[in-house]
Amino acid sequence: MSAAMPPAMDPAAAGEMAREAAAWCSLHGLVVGDRADQRSATVPGVGLVHAPFSLLPAHFPESFWRQACELAPVFNELVDRVSMDGNFLQNALSKTRQVDDFTSRLLEIHRKMMEINKEENIRLGLHRSDYMLDSETSSLLQIELNTISASFPGLGSLVSDLHRSLIKQYGTSLSLEHKRVPANAASTQFSEALAQAWSEFNIDSAVIMMIVQPEERNMYDQYWLSKHLQDSHGITTIRKTLSQVEAEGQVLPDGTLLVGGQKVAVVYFRAGYAPNDYPSEAEWSARLMMEQSSAVKCPSISYHLVGTKKIQQELAKPNVLERFLKSEEIDKVRKCFAGLWSLDDEYIIKTAVEKPELFVLKPQREGGGNNIYGLDLRETLVRLQKEGGDALAAYILMQRIFPKASPAYLVRGGVCHEGLAISELGIYGAYLRNKDKVVINEQCGYLMRTKVSSSDEGGVAAGFAVLDSLYLTGK
Repeated sequence: MSAAMPPAMDPAAAGEMAREAAAWCSLHGLVVGDRADQRSATVPGVGLVHAPFSLLPAHFPESFWRQACELAPVFNELVDRVSMDGNFLQNALSKTRQVDDFTSRLLEIHRKMMEINKEENIRLGLHRSDYMLDSETSSLLQIELNTISASFPGLGSLVSDLHRSLIKQYGTSLSLEHKRVPANAASTQFSEALAQAWSEFNIDSAVIMMIVQPEERNMYDQYWLSKHLQDSHGITTIRKTLSQVEAEGQVLPDGTLLVGGQKVAVVYFRAGYAPNDYPSEAEWSARLMMEQSSAVKCPSISYHLVGTKKIQQELAKPNVLERFLKSEEIDKVRKCFAGLWSLDDEYIIKTAVEKPELFVLKPQREGGGNNIYGLDLRETLVRLQKEGGDALAAYILMQRIFPKASPAYLVRGGVCHEGLAISELGIYGAYLRNKDKVVINEQCGYLMRTKVSSSDEGGVAAGFAVLDSLYLTGK
């Protein structure tokens, strides 16, 4: 069981294939903003470079692929059900809020919505559940569940096309079959879900508003969704930062959200998941304004909170899933849970200090680059214990997963690097409910990310990993 790579290539063959692949990326929009060009994060079409990618898809056992796909609708349902239990969210995050200002501000907005008994008749979730194959236990284990700004549905879909194209061209010499790379329609399926939510909102003149960061080098991943919405559904997407929403937005007495004079049917967050997205009170004001409106939020504040690390850890406790899922669903979900612990357990802290290599320390943060490993983990735990108080509540401990490393060819900036790599599979899910009617609940595509095995972090946008796809095997 591994995410292995196909047979080795000689450097000249790999270099030739990498050049072909980079040209394909340019022709098909598998691109990101080039960090060397300052305007690439703000001006579309300026300073493009191919997205970092793996030259060939990662081998992945089909049985685990099917397991991950079958879990998507269950996790979609779980997010929705947990989000409805406002007291559970508030209580589970009560200690975290005391030591984490960002979570505290989110909880404050959530509490205000509970106080006015705010109804969200139309509920839209675009999620991504991330997994790794653990070589120690021969099992598929969940890393985290993303409920806000699940990135790369646009570019991730294209990598599958790239790999099928390369295998058609070079596969005979590598003994590969392009049909073993599963189709990946994440981009169109996310767009379909957004369009269906817009349709349920039922105001033809309304727009979908994408909340974006002021500087965004991954804008083309987002523009793929906007293009599908316009081409297939005639729906206009506007892009606004949180500060622009605060400056241009208002909520009418009937709950309608107007931004720049346009009615907004759906707010789709591709920003707003990290503290640096809120540099001033204006951004927080915008978040509250949108939450108070009748627009469909993707995600709503409650969906956002369900995706926190602390809630992931709470759901792994005995008898908690029973509050939200049926018994047959619980068994499927528990099977993929890694060990998760809160830091009010002195025994687990002692164990982690003694054997830090077996754990990961995670704060309540999204976006890559935040987790703590090894000796840094030990030092952080010792320091937090000395400081006392509730500082430990800002973190959870997670069992470290040990995927098998395999040779890979990673291409970044036109340069092909060979090295040992490990992979992480993300399964996208879309969920749409209007009152009691579930309109959509489906798995919709995937994201494969591969990184050199010496790197602890996994974010593509953060610069640690490359985009990849799957090559399904029987083992």
